[in-house]
Amino acid sequence: MTRDEMRKRAAALGLHGLVARWDELADTPWIAALLEGEEAERGRRSLERRLKGAHIGAFKPMADFDWNWPAKIPRDMVEELLTLRFIREGTNAVFRGPNGVGKSMITKNIAHAALLQGYTVCYTTASAMLAELASQDGSIALQRRLRRYQRPQLLVIDEVGYLSYDNRHADLLFEVVNRRYQERSIVISTNRPFGEWNEVFPSAACVVALIDRLVHDAEIVVIEAESYRAKEAAEKAARRAAARKKPKA
Repeated sequence: MTRDEMRKRAAALGLHGLVARWDELADTPWIAALLEGEEAERGRRSLERRLKGAHIGAFKPMADFDWNWPAKIPRDMVEELLTLRFIREGTNAVFRGPNGVGKSMITKNIAHAALLQGYTVCYTTASAMLAELASQDGSIALQRRLRRYQRPQLLVIDEVGYLSYDNRHADLLFEVVNRRYQERSIVISTNRPFGEWNEVFPSAACVVALIDRLVHDAEIVVIEAESYRAKEAAEKAARRAAARKKPKA
């Protein structure tokens, strides 16, 4: 690395005293180690802050995902999304399927991968986000909260369709989607096909426009499977029953 490149790294790190005395100190042997150490520590602290602010919670890694369980899952599409190219392109992804088929597991892994790559991320359920936005008292407070969901480079909204919402909630979701439209990516998981979103947001006038903005240039990942959680629960119950039947020594 050239002296000029190292000087730029020092300036980017805000080491102004070092930059001011660069001609004097540039050739000292500890400069490279100082820059690498400072960059590593700042990277660690940045990741720690972003992980805390993302609110992803606990999740299983994709290495534990049973690709053979779903009757249908576009694995190549999921693996492509995990490369995060869609974030660089400012497009969206929608995961649709019944309860318990791994939608949240996959979306949390995408969110975690984005954090490791240096992106800012916000993970939330639809009910938590819309309840928070609807509870804001006054326009200024609402605008502040909307910016919380507008700013991150990736917004993950889990569990759309599990509850029904009124027109106010529909308008708020539309506002979030519209603010991010074609600029910052959204990942959504839902248990409902778009044709049933009128049941999620009954009588809301913005549903068609909301879906239109979400699916424009979006990857739609449809998973068809029985509940994996139900499968795991049945297997655990079977193991416990077998253990109880074993003769005691």
